[in-house]
Amino acid sequence: MSNTDTRLARGPVVEEEIHLTLTELCQASSASEEHIITWVFEGVLEPIGEAPQKWRFSGQSLRRARLALSLSRDLEVNPPGVALALDLLDEIAALQARLQRLGAHRQEK
Repeated sequence: MSNTDTRLARGPVVEEEIHLTLTELCQASSASEEHIITWVFEGVLEPIGEAPQKWRFSGQSLRRARLALSLSRDLEVNPPGVALALDLLDEIAALQARLQRLGAHRQEK
């Protein structure tokens, strides 16, 4: 067994506590309302609420909107491509987390 200190930090995830309106998300991400609405319909962003005026976005949506804007502007990726790229990045992150957990589990043995 390793002598590495593996204490976990506990506390609220700030991203989960933030709730932004459409206007606030546009301001915070520098994306236009048109971009945000398009990304919602492409599945890139998942707001709570039935209509754009009532939508509320999490901090996770802010991170995704900034990344989506970067993909759109810098790489000229179209909205369906942005959705695909972000889905693939999410999958990579999930696999990396799983590998990290497996590696930590093996080190404990």
